[in-house]
Amino acid sequence: MVVKLIIEIIVLIVLIVVVLFIVSLYNSLIQLRNRVKNAWSQIDVQLNRRADLIPNLVETVKGYAKHEKTVFEKVTEARAGLMHAKTVQENAEANNILTDTLKSLFAVAENYPELKANENFLELQSQLAETEDKIAYSRQFYNDTVLMYNNKCQMFPSNMIASTFNFQEAEFFEIEEVKREVPEVKF
Repeated sequence: MVVKLIIEIIVLIVLIVVVLFIVSLYNSLIQLRNRVKNAWSQIDVQLNRRADLIPNLVETVKGYAKHEKTVFEKVTEARAGLMHAKTVQENAEANNILTDTLKSLFAVAENYPELKANENFLELQSQLAETEDKIAYSRQFYNDTVLMYNNKCQMFPSNMIASTFNFQEAEFFEIEEVKREVPEVKF
């Protein structure tokens, strides 16, 4: 009788430990998934900030370079593409397109010395550079968070909990291979 009671207590303790272990793994997966969402929202904030700066930048450049209509249209289209992107992949592609069109815009500005000296243009350029730095930092933080989350989804024993509760791996925010060169803008 006493042996049976001891065995039941041991089995109960083992069950409690297993349940607590499963709950702990599940909660850590939830926590990491929420960190990924938070990290993505930080990128989204910076991408929106950059998109908000672009119309002012375009208007400033337009005042000096009225005949560069196609450049302005491409920048506007690229900005709209970024604003309408939904997934991480769509945002990455739209971001790459916008970066290319901004290079064109700055190339146009290169031809106008009065524009390069304009206070408004210089301030917008500074804010844009600051925002680009924040985007780079946010992208790195997001990708680090995705790495931790994906590792947790793939590694034993948490992968069993992840597959049981349908945790999906997150996408990395990647730039295209050809876009990895640092653009050089000279003013």
